[in-house]
Amino acid sequence: MSRIVFLNGSFLPIEEAKVSFMDRGFLFGDGVYEGVGVLGGRLIDNEAHLTRLERSLREIRISNPYTREEWTRLQEELARRNGMTEGFIYFQVTRGVAERDFVFPEGAAPTVAMFTQAKSIANAPAAETGIAVITVPDLRWERRDIKSISLLAQVLAKQAAKEAGAQEAWMVEDGYVTEGGSSSAFIITKSGSIVVRPLSNAILPGVTRRSLLQLSREKGIVLDERRFTVEEAYDAAEAFLTSASNFVLPIVTIDGRSIGDGKPGPLTKRLRQLYLEMALSPAAGVA
Repeated sequence: MSRIVFLNGSFLPIEEAKVSFMDRGFLFGDGVYEGVGVLGGRLIDNEAHLTRLERSLREIRISNPYTREEWTRLQEELARRNGMTEGFIYFQVTRGVAERDFVFPEGAAPTVAMFTQAKSIANAPAAETGIAVITVPDLRWERRDIKSISLLAQVLAKQAAKEAGAQEAWMVEDGYVTEGGSSSAFIITKSGSIVVRPLSNAILPGVTRRSLLQLSREKGIVLDERRFTVEEAYDAAEAFLTSASNFVLPIVTIDGRSIGDGKPGPLTKRLRQLYLEMALSPAAGVA
């Protein structure tokens, strides 16, 4: 069965989905995107993802083409049509189609595209083994809080990680870790506190990051929202990342150096379990 995608109001086979040559997403990277995890057939943290989408659209002055209820209905229908009960839904909005000009076109309708990616998240092998990370310079623009489809710096970072035999790249600015190529970065100190960079224009406000911090506070786990250096990460007891497509994933090496004993640590395992329990609970999922 052909994969079904959503494009500008229609569900159709991926082979039939066509985007205009003059779309500003193609010409300028003029758009934003979101991705939401699906577990047990439910959208996880979707309300927070739609809130972030609204903010990104507002920041670059694109009108939101759908209400939250409409977005949710479309996402659920797309998952149903593809028979996907676990995986990831990607969706993006561009400023639309117009003659190439840097200024905003008048009257252009946003282009909306959405597709699914089936993936094992709850029982991902990497959760048992941990992953390797490398550090790279952060080459991005200064509005990283907007989830822009302009991802060239992240593409280069991810490629560098692959060529180094790693699965993620942590981007570094002025000696401090900002975030991963497609994830939020965390370390756990030897005293047992979780360290994560505070929100600002320097990083994306991760939805899974937000939920994990809330769960940690509820369980009385010590949190320290501050910047941390690469050297501090090398010396950490544990390290991990969060993202909508991985939830919580342990990191066992950074730049080839073992973190802790080189195995997924106990607090990271506990945090992953807490998040999975939240995701599988009856209260999780859509609003």
